Amino acid sequence: MQTFSELRTLLVGYGYAGKTFHAPLLCATHGIKLTHVASSQAAQVKQQLGADIIVLTDYETAVQLPDIDLVVIASPNDSHAPLAERALRAGKHVVVDKPFALTVKEANALTALAEEQHLLLSVFHNRRFDADFQSLQHLINSGRLGPIAHLESRFDRFRPEVRQRWREQAGPGAGLWFDLGPHLLDQCLVLFGLPQTISASLKTVRPDATTTDWFSVLLDYGHFSVTLGASMLAAAPSPRFTLQAQHGSWQKFGLDIQEDQLKQGLTPATAGWGIDPQPGLLYLAEQVTPYSTAVGCYQQYYTAIVAAINGKGPNPVPPQQACTVMQLLELAEQSAAEGKTLAVVAAA
Repeated sequence: MQTFSELRTLLVGYGYAGKTFHAPLLCATHGIKLTHVASSQAAQVKQQLGADIIVLTDYETAVQLPDIDLVVIASPNDSHAPLAERALRAGKHVVVDKPFALTVKEANALTALAEEQHLLLSVFHNRRFDADFQSLQHLINSGRLGPIAHLESRFDRFRPEVRQRWREQAGPGAGLWFDLGPHLLDQCLVLFGLPQTISASLKTVRPDATTTDWFSVLLDYGHFSVTLGASMLAAAPSPRFTLQAQHGSWQKFGLDIQEDQLKQGLTPATAGWGIDPQPGLLYLAEQVTPYSTAVGCYQQYYTAIVAAINGKGPNPVPPQQACTVMQLLELAEQSAAEGKTLAVVAAA
């Protein structure tokens, strides 16, 4: 296996995801050197990342450059699969921003190709590294609250005006379900694995909306259930997590702080990085106490990518796991379209 003292890296796309998440995290990771960016915003890229960054406008050519070891794809969702395929066929290790692809078929094909090429393929499910989610995971694993009855996981926003950007306009891979659904599904799968059934309602609620901007999805696990929800018209604050269990509950308001810190230009080296300013509350034995055990750590994702490529650790998000997220994304759309509860069957 080839090892790298420094992975020469191409970032494809310099929109919100590329600029806010990937570029600063790549630049902060030992063992990665961001050398190229594929973007139409050359002046902005060089101003923010340095004059020595090579900027290219042709995405398809960029992913096949011979002097690149790792390709990070943060372009619009409908380009994820074709660009990842070209990069893998060119012998590059690949990280794809969520969602992995547009369909399970595309995701499975990419997974098989990466295995055939003996290359790393990973999906950027960064919300596994949120402070509140890791605190929730620790609490569930501790057994402190006893058997689980229900978990509600929400990701709400208040944006009454539809923005003129691809995520909020009708088209393949657009809409709130494909934007936030992958985060919520991935977290649920990490906690509990595959549900038995799925029932979904996907709606368009803003007057000028042309794609999903509200959803509620129920995952049934037999002895307990999980509700995943998001809305673009949530002016009143709603809990990010509400866990109900036999011996008590845990509730968490407010979002993980790391995205806001990245938007402010902070890095994982900044004092106070990932520290949740609003701890969750544990309701147990008629007492209410703060309970937050973790610090947000997005930086661990790319550190793990470097280790995995060099044969020193596991892939932090293997493509097979991201394929399962895609399976549930598709099943939810089918459930909503047919108005039915659908069985979830493990992929062969």
